[in-house]
Amino acid sequence: MRTPSFILATTILMTPACESTPPRPASLELRAFTSEDDGFHTNSFWVDTGEEVVVFDAQFTPELAEQLIDEIQDQTRSPIRWLVVTHPNPDKFNGATAFRSIGAEVVASRATAEAMPGVHDYKEAYFVGNGAFAPGEYPSLPLVDVIFDDRLELPLDGGGQITLTTLDHGGVTTTQTVGIIEDDVGPADLVVGDLVSSRTHAWLEGGIVDGVAAPDPSQWRAALDELSALAEDETSRVYPGRGKPLDIGDAVSEQKDYLTTLEQIVRDVLDEHDDPAAILASEQADVLYADVTARAEQAFPSYAHPYLVSYGVYGLAWSLVSR
Repeated sequence: MRTPSFILATTILMTPACESTPPRPASLELRAFTSEDDGFHTNSFWVDTGEEVVVFDAQFTPELAEQLIDEIQDQTRSPIRWLVVTHPNPDKFNGATAFRSIGAEVVASRATAEAMPGVHDYKEAYFVGNGAFAPGEYPSLPLVDVIFDDRLELPLDGGGQITLTTLDHGGVTTTQTVGIIEDDVGPADLVVGDLVSSRTHAWLEGGIVDGVAAPDPSQWRAALDELSALAEDETSRVYPGRGKPLDIGDAVSEQKDYLTTLEQIVRDVLDEHDDPAAILASEQADVLYADVTARAEQAFPSYAHPYLVSYGVYGLAWSLVSR
């Protein structure tokens, strides 16, 4: 992994206009690729500046990443130059090797890059252990080409400005990068990964710290407050890790409400057992998780993908038992 010299400077590289240069777009339109069940319904967003393509999040496998790449290349002749990893979850970075193979550079915050190996080992053990992948077939850990600390303005040859900023608080995992996309038309757009799951259920496992799932809803809510502060206009759109884009106010308030409600549901279910830790450590844990999922569906009947609660809520449950 390397840290390039341009990280310390705020630079936009511009080329003179000429007849052979396509016009640069005044508006940077974000487009979405969304995987199916095999990719956990993950959104990858991409933007064509007129000279290059910037992609946010790489999908769960190189095969899904190749589908994303094919879709982009069907819609533009601009080369894919940057792949931004918004946070260290496998559906955000596992597919990055496919982007590197076509010459794109993988960009991540230092906190994300440092967390990726531990997350990768944890997830490989899980997915190989449950038979989803044969030994040796789980996606390899990708290299990160460009690492930044707090803030990075991507050097673009085309129009607009794309700034990456690392939040002070973790969200769905231990750290979170937000992509701020600005152009000459309207307020900035914010690409936030799974910091927001727009009207879909959320992944409640938490970040992986020293081989243990460690969710912290209070940190997540604080990260959402930081996100609000980044928006200069109440009509700024948030582009989430799952679901459809929302205005910043709706995105933040709905995600906070969801987190508070789910945390209380898990507490209520745990309190109904005399020894919840023993339940979580037994074969009855799945029954408890199913109970939480059913109550989550009842609380948010219009939200998609309740399976995410079933799979991920173990992290939140164990963290609450341990406090």
